[in-house]
Amino acid sequence: MDRRERVVVVTGATGGVGRAVARRFAAQGAKVALLARGETGLDAAAGDVRRAGGVPLAVPVDVADHAAVDAAADRVEKELGPMAVWVNDAFTSVFAPFMKVDPKEYVRATRVTYLGYVFGTRAALARMVPRDQGAVVQVGSALAYRGIPLQAVYCGAKHAIQGFTESLRCELLHDGSNVHVTMVQLPAVNTPQFDWVLSRLPRRPRPVRPIYQPEVAARAVMFAADHPQRREYWVGGSTVLTLLANKVVPGLLDRYLARTGYSAQQRQQPDDPDQPANLWQPADRGVDFGAHGDFDDRAASRSYQLWLSQHRGLAAGAGIGVAAATWGVQRYLRQRV
Repeated sequence: MDRRERVVVVTGATGGVGRAVARRFAAQGAKVALLARGETGLDAAAGDVRRAGGVPLAVPVDVADHAAVDAAADRVEKELGPMAVWVNDAFTSVFAPFMKVDPKEYVRATRVTYLGYVFGTRAALARMVPRDQGAVVQVGSALAYRGIPLQAVYCGAKHAIQGFTESLRCELLHDGSNVHVTMVQLPAVNTPQFDWVLSRLPRRPRPVRPIYQPEVAARAVMFAADHPQRREYWVGGSTVLTLLANKVVPGLLDRYLARTGYSAQQRQQPDDPDQPANLWQPADRGVDFGAHGDFDDRAASRSYQLWLSQHRGLAAGAGIGVAAATWGVQRYLRQRV
């Protein structure tokens, strides 16, 4: 199918990576269905898609409601046509030590971040599998493999998505299906989540450096949608190093993160008690947060590792470099612990 005729669904499309992904597909002329809760953000995202050359369809929906997600999928196919790509990106979380997260908050965040992917994937496959074509892209994280302190809610959900996706991929392969599901594991990204995720930290939250712009993630998601036969993509050198270190020296990494993980995720400014939180209600009431967060001055706009990942023939020649990097990580962590 011509990319300009593709119908693409993006959950969590009002901010951060989802917003950048919607813009990226729109620049190809795609029909982009925007699924999210906040009406202000949906209106703004639809305007972005229109200006970029795409055809928008804003669908207010809470991805934690499986019936609502399925109804949204029906509306997309009725108004835009058969969906070719479904991108799961919606999430919410709580920045806090585990014992400071209320069980109801944990359930809510898990329903959105994990079950939202399950419900979105199910809605997509219910329509793609009978046609025997389509791709589902799961926006993941290095934290799908490596948990860090203060983010037990988010890390648990991302680990669950990883396991769910692996199981589903095996089933599709067993069935010989031409529908593919792939995952994009991201590094820290400069998104507005640090201004709208519920926080119980003494200081304002921040991403762990190095930080990348959401457009880097969007390029990776689009590439994955175009090449969904690969099981997953790693974005950013920090993601590669984190996952390699977790395989080689997980115990050292535990101790290293115990020492550095708290300060690395907090700014100098004290927590703002009036900061909006999107756990139960959308945070963008009358405010469009857009794609970028507060870290433009320190976020990278490109990833050489991503380029190598997309050009695997050249990347194969870099195997010695990866081995050297792994050795370097081991030495670094042992020196710091």
